[in-house]
Amino acid sequence: MYHTYLTIIVPAFISLVVSLLGTRFLIGYMKGAGVVGIDKNKKKPTILASSGGIAVALGFAVGILAYSFGGSFPNPANPLYLPVASLRYLFASVIAVLMISLVGFIDDINVKSSPVQSTDMKDIRQGLKQWQKPLLTLMGAIPLMAVNAGISLIHLPFVGMVNFGIFYPLVIIPLAVIFTSNAFNLVESGNGMAAGGGLITSLALFIYSVYFGTYIGALLSVVLFASILGFFLYNKYPAKILSGDSFTYAVGTGLVSTMILGNMESFGIIIFLPWIIEFVLHARKRFKVTTLGKRRADGTFAAPYGKRIYSWTHIIMNSGRFDEWQISALMWLMEFGFVILAFALKGLNLL
Repeated sequence: MYHTYLTIIVPAFISLVVSLLGTRFLIGYMKGAGVVGIDKNKKKPTILASSGGIAVALGFAVGILAYSFGGSFPNPANPLYLPVASLRYLFASVIAVLMISLVGFIDDINVKSSPVQSTDMKDIRQGLKQWQKPLLTLMGAIPLMAVNAGISLIHLPFVGMVNFGIFYPLVIIPLAVIFTSNAFNLVESGNGMAAGGGLITSLALFIYSVYFGTYIGALLSVVLFASILGFFLYNKYPAKILSGDSFTYAVGTGLVSTMILGNMESFGIIIFLPWIIEFVLHARKRFKVTTLGKRRADGTFAAPYGKRIYSWTHIIMNSGRFDEWQISALMWLMEFGFVILAFALKGLNLL
């Protein structure tokens, strides 16, 4: 089985290197190009390069292409590298991530010279209109729909096996891509918050794939994990670059592609519950919500709406006096708890 491990490890390593180098390049390039955002959580708000998701999407794409390269030039005399996953499905996932990352980049580059009203606060980045985001993110579903990705027979938590038939590629997949990419975009109020959540979620998918034998799921999840890790090292507190919508859209699409192609939909629903709940909380205020808190003199944050809750971050801020990195760490811990819940349900044969 050593060749199987190599076909996973080699693309992941390449993805990590590309993401690392790409992020370092973007730190200077994006700032020089004016693609920036304001880090408002610091004592003195700082302008940082944004749209770091371009490096993550590129790392993911290059990693999968490296895997494909090994399959296109086989060497029977040296069977150390024998790819076995369907290139059709892999290319569909790459195209989906790149297309939706482009949508995020279009959102990121709409930067104004002075702050304008955005959701429930003022920001120099205006971005796309709320109604444009789900419409444009639909493009990320088209490649997966075109190859009829996944299996229409799904085991729904607490329900059982359900066969969606033709509705799976034509309805379920586009709705899943639109929802996942946009929902993952809702929580990014602290350095490394979204990237850390993406790392935990993709690692959980990798462990699930290895244990239950979904090879393509293992490949996609570990390449995605490595791509996020390269960016996370520069995005963690104190950040040198902001993620931007190019990151959240790309990672959300990468996660849902992995769930679909790895046949992990029911497991994926549970580990994605934090973002599903976040979506519901935001919907209560028609998505005109800020997850940022009000910075106190001691560096901790107060909930922006008092006791009214429109985000997980508001719950944390109302639970104690936490600074930025602690709020991010608590968000990661919460996601880790949902991962444990998902594995427990799987162990009880409820997934």
